[in-house]
Amino acid sequence: MAWQGLLAKAVPTVVTGVVGVAAYEALAKAPWRKVTVSTTAVGLQATRATVRKTKEGAERARLAVADVLAEAADRLGERVPAPTVVDASASHEAGDACH
Repeated sequence: MAWQGLLAKAVPTVVTGVVGVAAYEALAKAPWRKVTVSTTAVGLQATRATVRKTKEGAERARLAVADVLAEAADRLGERVPAPTVVDASASHEAGDACH
């Protein structure tokens, strides 16, 4: 009698598992998966293009500001060093309270 109670509780769980596996395998083979992967790839490509354009724009803005500052300093008779490349991976020291 005890095994009947255990069997009655186990059967729905096993059936649910089998149905879940079958559904997962069917969806993995579905044609819309290719469309989803393609759409995701296009989205990633667009994101990378946007990041690249943003970086280029920021660099142009930085150089434009450096040109304006250099011209202003030149009018005042000061000598200004050429702009340098900024390393985004550089980190500040922990004790640097100014930044």
